[in-house]
Amino acid sequence: MSISSALWGISALALAAGAAVADEPVAGNPLIEIPAGPFVFGNDNGIENERPSRVIAGKAFSMNRTEIANAQYKRFVEATGHRPAFYANHPLLGLDDHPVVGVSWDDAIAFCAYYGLRLPSEQEYERAARGTEGMPFPWGTAPVSPARANGGSSVCCGPDDSDGYAMTAPVDSFSLGANPQGILNLIGNVWEWTRDLYAPYEGEADLEVAGNYRVLRGGAWNSDPGHLSATYRLAYAPDFRFAANGGFRCIRSP
Repeated sequence: MSISSALWGISALALAAGAAVADEPVAGNPLIEIPAGPFVFGNDNGIENERPSRVIAGKAFSMNRTEIANAQYKRFVEATGHRPAFYANHPLLGLDDHPVVGVSWDDAIAFCAYYGLRLPSEQEYERAARGTEGMPFPWGTAPVSPARANGGSSVCCGPDDSDGYAMTAPVDSFSLGANPQGILNLIGNVWEWTRDLYAPYEGEADLEVAGNYRVLRGGAWNSDPGHLSATYRLAYAPDFRFAANGGFRCIRSP
């Protein structure tokens, strides 16, 4: 299948799923509308840095239906002269329709800005990934399974090909794991950069961590079940660009 055919297929699937498409600044990766309204943020049953939960009065925004794919990132590199993704030429990780990995936080920021977009906040990512009722997963309460998400082995942090993929999967995979608006792979496949600095929701910050790390969400192809949830928070150095399991998607807000 050609790149153009594959990208058209992504857009067609979004429309077929009944998603409210706001726009498509990144060709082949439409922005899907997430409506305004109250939602649950945080998880009182999670680990300490996920607490406390509370109700947030969320604003409307729109989010890329899929993670940014290698073909989409390559077009950005060709147009701007920005450095390529670290794994751009990898025989598996660099496939056109797989999510781009090996990008720093600044790389992700630059890509989104080029298209008039930005990275999601933690609150925006969590709203998209768990709906308004505080579900643990985009699809609801059913446990993670190989039909819904590209995850790893039962013990961190090894791959597991029972879902069909030893590493990353194509960005339009796992339709059974979509959120109600049809956004894909918010759990599993690759961790996704958010724009937020890492800090606890309440209490005193660890000064060695807070202010120096950015937060990724969603888990990845080598994540154990404990890391595959809508509320798990991963703190990472923003200049690190060698992760084979870290990518991103963009949003637009009014």
